Amino acid sequence: MFRNAKEEDADQILPTLFQIFDEMELDIFKEIGNDKMAQVIREGFELPQYRYGLDHILVDEINGKVATIAVGYPEEQEDSIDDPLMKILHKYGIKQSIFTDKEAWPGEWYLDSFAVAEDMQGKGVGTKSLEELITIVRGRGEKTMSLNVDVKNEPAKHLYDKLGFKKVGQLYIGDHLYDHMQLDL
Repeated sequence: MFRNAKEEDADQILPTLFQIFDEMELDIFKEIGNDKMAQVIREGFELPQYRYGLDHILVDEINGKVATIAVGYPEEQEDSIDDPLMKILHKYGIKQSIFTDKEAWPGEWYLDSFAVAEDMQGKGVGTKSLEELITIVRGRGEKTMSLNVDVKNEPAKHLYDKLGFKKVGQLYIGDHLYDHMQLDL
């Protein structure tokens, strides 16, 4: 069952979140390095209203271990969602934002990040967690849920298709092409 992330979850959230960052091959991670970026993201957990602030991260636990993480927000927050992190980035001598591409479309609740802990993959955890997350987002009164999936990530696309998400377009995030998918809630 999903719950809001807590500070003590950080050591379990970071490796799962970094699975996504590694797949995205973002230039800033190549330039700065994963260790320094992990410090930045960890400090960002404490920032209210930041994309990866604990107030935006939901975790699904199995036997006391974080099995799934989900990060999302309404599209209207996207333009300012990374602003709180800039002070931390500057502290580490980083002048640019991590994300510069527009990822969500108007009127959507955007699932920015969804990942299953490496040791929990292949056990149906992702399907069960995403079904529960859809119920949570629907219960908040949202009408459309969206996400972006790398065009080469067939297992994830299969899951999203199975749960009713439909491809409505494509966009680049960094150097990778993504299918933009929506689910009518």
